[in-house]
Amino acid sequence: MKNLMRKVTLSAIATAIVAPMMLSAASADMLLSSDDIVEGQTMDQAQVFSGFGCDGGNLSPSLKWSGAPEGTKSFVITAYDPDAPTGSGWWHWALVNLPADVSELPEGAGAIDFDLPGDAFNARNDYSVNAFGGACPPEGAAPHRYIFTVFAMPQGTLPIDRTASGALVGYFANNTALDRTSITARFGR
Repeated sequence: MKNLMRKVTLSAIATAIVAPMMLSAASADMLLSSDDIVEGQTMDQAQVFSGFGCDGGNLSPSLKWSGAPEGTKSFVITAYDPDAPTGSGWWHWALVNLPADVSELPEGAGAIDFDLPGDAFNARNDYSVNAFGGACPPEGAAPHRYIFTVFAMPQGTLPIDRTASGALVGYFANNTALDRTSITARFGR
């Protein structure tokens, strides 16, 4: 009986450890690509901010994704710099409520005047603009990481409006997404 209990306990422990890993691996099917940014590589001037001492094109990169899980009702796209010297990073872009039938955006889709589909809109970035704001790290700083993430969401719309910050969008996306995929590009000056 003691050996049986030990086997049952070990089996339960193994299941508790392995099952989440299997679920995580099963849900990690989303893929993200771009013609404008490459994993681990330096971003072009096109994705650099125009202002704050930077002179770039301020264009959001093209993004194309696939493999969203069943139950996806919308997408959230964020661009976040965890290296910004703010104590809380820097939100460069937070696009919400992108319909589930959309699987790519062209370069510049984060512009304030870009015609987004359905109920999609840009939340406020840390430049205080409802649009994409390009990279512009402090001069002389080590290159920063810019994490572009597409989140597959279980709801069609988030319970926020256009005054929402990137941090609030990140809160909902990170806590409720069915899956996500990212590209981390770099930029320094």
